[in-house]
Amino acid sequence: MKQSNIISGLDIGSYNIKAVVMELGEERPKIIGLSNVPSEGMRRGVVVNLEKTIEGITRALNEAQHMAGIDLDSVCVAVGGEHIRNINSKGIVYVSNSSGEITRSDISRAKEAASTLSLPKDRVVIHTIPQEFIVDKQPGIKDPRRMFGQTLEVEVHIITAAETAIRNINRAVEISGFSVEKFVFAPLASAEAVLTEDEKRLGTLLIDFGAGTTDLAVFYDGSIRYSGVVGYGGKAITNDIAIGLRTPLEQAEKLKLEYGCALSSMVKAEDMITVPGMGNRPPKEVSRSVLTAIIEPRVEEIFGLIKNVFYRTQFSKSIGSGIVITGGSAVMSGVAELCEQVFDMPAKIGVPYGFDGFSDTLEDPSNATVFGLSYFLDDEYLDFSGEESILERAIDSLRRIFRRGDR
Repeated sequence: MKQSNIISGLDIGSYNIKAVVMELGEERPKIIGLSNVPSEGMRRGVVVNLEKTIEGITRALNEAQHMAGIDLDSVCVAVGGEHIRNINSKGIVYVSNSSGEITRSDISRAKEAASTLSLPKDRVVIHTIPQEFIVDKQPGIKDPRRMFGQTLEVEVHIITAAETAIRNINRAVEISGFSVEKFVFAPLASAEAVLTEDEKRLGTLLIDFGAGTTDLAVFYDGSIRYSGVVGYGGKAITNDIAIGLRTPLEQAEKLKLEYGCALSSMVKAEDMITVPGMGNRPPKEVSRSVLTAIIEPRVEEIFGLIKNVFYRTQFSKSIGSGIVITGGSAVMSGVAELCEQVFDMPAKIGVPYGFDGFSDTLEDPSNATVFGLSYFLDDEYLDFSGEESILERAIDSLRRIFRRGDR
């Protein structure tokens, strides 16, 4: 069966493909279907094997919809990777209504004016996100609808992606038997799942520590101000372990997840672990501190790269809340503690909250992106378009109260 209050999300990572089906109730989104399957056709946000990607997407979505008892036809898809670019821009228009009342149409025209950029032909815009509006030179306005003025200016954060990367992901989803409802930059989805409104307002650096890449997003005064991507993630750590301990990649990943720690001071030298041998070689016993000595430098390097990017922005002194780390590679112990040392700033692991159902999955930071996608099919801060009635405005307000106020 198909229902209008059902939404679905898809997170296609370098290690795993996750799909979720959620039911939008009167209070919070309820998870009714969830799947997690291996990913063999993606690398750093780009399709490198179309057939393997199609197989993974098909399996993930079929398992999720079977669990939910729902037939899906469209899905909201998270995207990330080194091909993502961002820019801040401004646009200004005259208010069209003779009475001076600002409408959704004026907001759409202002956003369109801000989006009139000379982008390369191989780039596509996936988000134009209003940061603030300025009415008759009065700044700091978050929602100018029904206000009065002569001019409307908007400052926006524009996120673009490589056209070929988007087209290949879209093709894989379509061949799997589904359509793409919307593409969403992964850290934006993660932010909706793990950040509070206070954290967005006071200033937060969100680090989405994935397998192929590590994405970052800076939030301040309630809006995203900067986004970027570093081309290393948890997969680099796994490769280091495989080489350093001479063990297969699959076993290196298991060792990382089960015994991995990013900070040597948190590990006792007498703690021993069994490392499977390569090929027919027998397993060997090594100190867990040896594993940590391999992991710590790579994690420190990744955080160092993020720090270099972050401190080149104008928002490095606007982080009043601290750092929130999420993503699949954030599950290792010591990650937040090492991050605090690198940045000299408070850090914590961000896990999804504000959702019902499958309670055992809500403490897993690797689910942040796929869960957060549920906020992007009707989230009005991303899309001011068309006119709305008083009833529609009331429904919108109630929806936002239910979905955000009780989180």
